[in-house]
Amino acid sequence: MPDCRLYLITPPRLPAGFADTLEAALDAGDVASLQLRLKDAAADDVKRAVDSLMPVAHARDVAFLLNDDSLLAARLGCDGAHIGQQDGDHAAARMALDGRILGITCHASRHLALQAGEMGADYVAFGAFFPTDTKETVHRAESELLEWWSEMMEIPCVAIGGITAENCAPLVRAGADFLAVVGAVWNHPEGAAAGVRAMNAAIAAA
Repeated sequence: MPDCRLYLITPPRLPAGFADTLEAALDAGDVASLQLRLKDAAADDVKRAVDSLMPVAHARDVAFLLNDDSLLAARLGCDGAHIGQQDGDHAAARMALDGRILGITCHASRHLALQAGEMGADYVAFGAFFPTDTKETVHRAESELLEWWSEMMEIPCVAIGGITAENCAPLVRAGADFLAVVGAVWNHPEGAAAGVRAMNAAIAAA
């Protein structure tokens, strides 16, 4: 497996027929994991999306993570959850996801990342590295942060925020284990499958 892999995050709103789009994207190249990120969606809508999309991911050996809600992730049988700094009690999340993946957003903070590591996070996420339309950018991270983390810690790190095939090379070289992308794949002018191919080619070329 390559040292750095793709970590796909779903669009904020799932268009009609998204399961087919996801199949094409995952069949186009290496994807390590898929995070279902539906902000402010009702639990029933999240469950329907999990029921529809998780089998697509699992059929291709792609880990399926739920954003924000560790208890719901455990209840729905997801492979894990990704939680932010404001998403409740991280220690409780670790217990709820015993044996499953827990990822924690650490923005641009070494302190938060060390805390997450001590608490048993399976990965830490740093960002945003570039401007992004997906969410408001409050924290800006630099590639030195990835270098520092990868030299010091065994726990994988995810780079997130405005990452594209054109700008990702410094992050790969700095030691990112995963690149989390949204728009670079789903908004690719030639379709999501072309987006995955472009990202994988850029990672390989870095």
